[in-house]
Amino acid sequence: MTTATQIPADQLADLANADTQRLAARMAQDVFAGVFRQAAANDGAPDVGVLGEVAAQCANWCRAGGSDEARALRLALLISGLDQWGLAYTQAFGLTAIHPLTALIGGLRTRLDAREESRFQQYFEQLDAVESDAIDFKVDLRRGIHLALWHAMAASESAEQVEAIVHTLGSLMIALDQKMPELGWRLVADALAHIQIGLLSGQAPASPLAQEGTQQLFASLRHALPDARYQAILAHSGQAVVAWQQAARSRAH
Repeated sequence: MTTATQIPADQLADLANADTQRLAARMAQDVFAGVFRQAAANDGAPDVGVLGEVAAQCANWCRAGGSDEARALRLALLISGLDQWGLAYTQAFGLTAIHPLTALIGGLRTRLDAREESRFQQYFEQLDAVESDAIDFKVDLRRGIHLALWHAMAASESAEQVEAIVHTLGSLMIALDQKMPELGWRLVADALAHIQIGLLSGQAPASPLAQEGTQQLFASLRHALPDARYQAILAHSGQAVVAWQQAARSRAH
């Protein structure tokens, strides 16, 4: 695997361009953050009023798509993103469920009639099956998830907490590489580059625990991935870090 591998065309770009895809990823992140805070504050019980407002905002954004297909794709992107955030956090923090998230996703789905549900299901499955479809969404989504877990790891107060989150983060990255054999490594490299940039820029915690956890993450990936794949990931992330450093230097002059 080389970093020069061509990325196949995104078959969904006509329905949701790169900006729309990135917005969907950010919305999924923001909505999940609010839902997760609610779960923590209410002993896991959904606040029906708040969830109703959030669901209405999500539905309004989906309805702003220019066609039935575009609207179905927007909903598939949002729910796919929320699903992946939920999976990552339940694994990282040993949760059995995030009840407000389950309620929100259920509420969004129950608004659909049979035809809308069928279109939604088609795009939801296509996102999962075709690596290059909605690739801008996938890159931004996984970057957000991986960085959020890394920040949580860096803010941990014990080696046990660090180890649990690092284990989840490494497992998510390895599973991503296996699920997306052509392009998954690029998403892993992107996340690792942003982790390194966070440390170099001083914008992220640089405590001994954070540094140790980051070293554990790289070591677990090196151990679990084929050497050629790991080296490709390192090279790709290294290029991104160097480009960031050069841009930072040019801004300083």
